[in-house]
Amino acid sequence: MSGHSKWANIKHRKAAQDAKRGNLFQKLVKAVIIAAKEGGGDPSMNMRLKAAIERAKAASVPNDNIIRGIKRGTGEIEGAQYEEITYEAYGPSGIAILIEVFTDNRNRTASEIRALLTRNGGSLGEAGSVAWMFERKGTIEISGKDLDEEALMTAALEAGAEDLEQQEEGYIVYTEPSMVSDIRDALEKSGYSVTRAESDMVPKNTILVEDPEKARKILRLMDLLEDHDDSQNVYGNFDIPDEIMENMEG
Repeated sequence: MSGHSKWANIKHRKAAQDAKRGNLFQKLVKAVIIAAKEGGGDPSMNMRLKAAIERAKAASVPNDNIIRGIKRGTGEIEGAQYEEITYEAYGPSGIAILIEVFTDNRNRTASEIRALLTRNGGSLGEAGSVAWMFERKGTIEISGKDLDEEALMTAALEAGAEDLEQQEEGYIVYTEPSMVSDIRDALEKSGYSVTRAESDMVPKNTILVEDPEKARKILRLMDLLEDHDDSQNVYGNFDIPDEIMENMEG
């Protein structure tokens, strides 16, 4: 699952830039609207809404915006009607890409996503063309330096987790999506700092990209897809060696 943590690290570094551009708040409120629309406006009964609210609050989205988002989702107040769509695509070097969007105009969004892919070495795939290469997993990110991996593994497994993976500044704990909240709470009670607890699409296998120019093209496309106003999550099944990433960042 190493490809997932690599892209997760890249996305974290982008988060501050997204906030500065002002589109992060919009995306987080859309997530609240969709979650409330699908599962109701009570976060104690709607785990997806609870996670969306927590993510919004962590990014300092004003509480009034969150409340309005919930009410728009439940139909208590009027507003744009969003729907959730997942596009399946191919990128440079034949990588598989999943693009989750929330949109109020599927024709416009499809056209814009297709154009981004075409201009950057990718192509839009048919439904079912790449989704089978990914699986839905709960991902809980633990931050901290010099963590005792064995102790964390023990705490995670006892809470019901499946696997553990080291990343740049901590670890990712993998679990069944339905277990995310329980395991997050258990790890926090054990003193661990949980920076993110979500349900993600994780690649079953990854394509190793060792050519710097190909890696650069992939990351550019992923950035552009992430930056699209309607995109919520973008997943790819690529892995780039650390030394290439360090040279690119340098």
